[in-house]
Amino acid sequence: MLGLRQVHHIAIIGADYAVSKRFYCDILGFTLLGEVYREERDSWKADLALNGQYTIELFSFPSPPARVSRPEACGLRHLAFSVDDIDQAIAHLQAAGGACEPVRVDPYTQSRFTFFSDPDGLPLELYES
Repeated sequence: MLGLRQVHHIAIIGADYAVSKRFYCDILGFTLLGEVYREERDSWKADLALNGQYTIELFSFPSPPARVSRPEACGLRHLAFSVDDIDQAIAHLQAAGGACEPVRVDPYTQSRFTFFSDPDGLPLELYES
């Protein structure tokens, strides 16, 4: 048995570090645990927590290549976040200038969900649970 216990972190590379950090911290509500500039790589790295749990490593690199995410590309499809009230979460995103797809209902769980994107087009999901 491999012995996996949990997901340790999710690594995200943003084209504009300041824009991505503002999006994940100020709009989505992640907490900045720490950040460091790595001069040898001309790269920033931030450690972000969600509700006190280390979750995302946010990186910047000079001129990162674009990642194909639409049409549905092979590989990691999206990141999904649980919310208690999807309507409230959508209103918050819209007030910050974000756009969400129409709300859908999962035919198996009857839970409501929607998709939106980070500043670099990374697909993100809100899932009401």
